[in-house]
Amino acid sequence: MTTTLITGATKGLGLQAARRLIAAGHTVYLGARDPQRGQEVAAELGADMVLIDVTSDDSVQAAAALVREQAGQLDVLVNNAGISGGWKPPGEVTAADMRAVYDTNVFGVVRVMHAFLPLLEAGRTPVVVNVSSGLGSLTVTNDPGRFESTLLGLAYPSSKAALNMLTSQYAKAYPAIKINAVDPGYTATDLNDHRGTQTVEEGAEIIVRMALIGADGPTGGYFDAVGPVPW
Repeated sequence: MTTTLITGATKGLGLQAARRLIAAGHTVYLGARDPQRGQEVAAELGADMVLIDVTSDDSVQAAAALVREQAGQLDVLVNNAGISGGWKPPGEVTAADMRAVYDTNVFGVVRVMHAFLPLLEAGRTPVVVNVSSGLGSLTVTNDPGRFESTLLGLAYPSSKAALNMLTSQYAKAYPAIKINAVDPGYTATDLNDHRGTQTVEEGAEIIVRMALIGADGPTGGYFDAVGPVPW
């Protein structure tokens, strides 16, 4: 049995990824901040709910303790929880604005990785999927032919660029774990007030694909539905 944890899994891409991975035979721990919503979604999908707020050390440690007690290991971790922080003009963005976004999108991933790495190392061909964005690519956001180059922002794009670097560094530090970043594309979710041009089914495709890689799969990479994404 493959044990999987998805953070931020009660809606959007996380929810769709959970649905797909359950269908693929995974035992999914559905990461939720709201226990009532988490229990409702978990019951609907046939998942196990785990209460986890990635901005809280205590919450993340408690979630890891629960998974350790119940499963003893973790085979797949999908770091999906993320916030946009809004889109102020760059000159209006404050350090506090940046800190709020980084606390979820960057420091949250570090908290989860720190707590769950021992369980991943105990897993069978462990895999980590970090849900990034094309907005985290310096190349893509400077390409006039890409939609991402038209969006100006400091907090969210830079947080995803930082997440990409985390992915690269963790992958080098833990070669036995396949650790990759993915760009789901411009998907209609709460993050963009459902303005995205893709469905969650389309956006979750690359998340699920990379969650299902085996021992011969890539690591330390950055991928979208078409293939590798330039850093």
